[in-house]
Amino acid sequence: MSTEHKIVDLDPVEAKARLDRGEAVLVDVREPYEYGAERIPGALLYPLVTFDPKALPAMWGDRMVILQCGTGRRSGMAAQRMIEAGAGTVHHVKGGLNAWKEAKLPILGLNPTTGVIEPKSYG
Repeated sequence: MSTEHKIVDLDPVEAKARLDRGEAVLVDVREPYEYGAERIPGALLYPLVTFDPKALPAMWGDRMVILQCGTGRRSGMAAQRMIEAGAGTVHHVKGGLNAWKEAKLPILGLNPTTGVIEPKSYG
């Protein structure tokens, strides 16, 4: 029996539902300055430039890892690295943070006036 290796695109609404149910952990592979400016609540930062699939915590247990970046390109590259490291199915947010915002899902952002990270609204 061989293990199937594949990358699964999740639309933002499905990704959020899995996160809300506690079935998944969201990993943001963007750069720290991008993450600092705006991010999905609960996302953990593991930048692609230093991304090592073996460094992902084992404490996540059975929860799926969902990768995310700005557009889906870098998270796709991180997903490929995970497959090359022996992962079976790897999930990522199709369209990344841009698609998440288009779906009007919650994000946190830097308030330039106060320097505080707070929920952003969709005018």
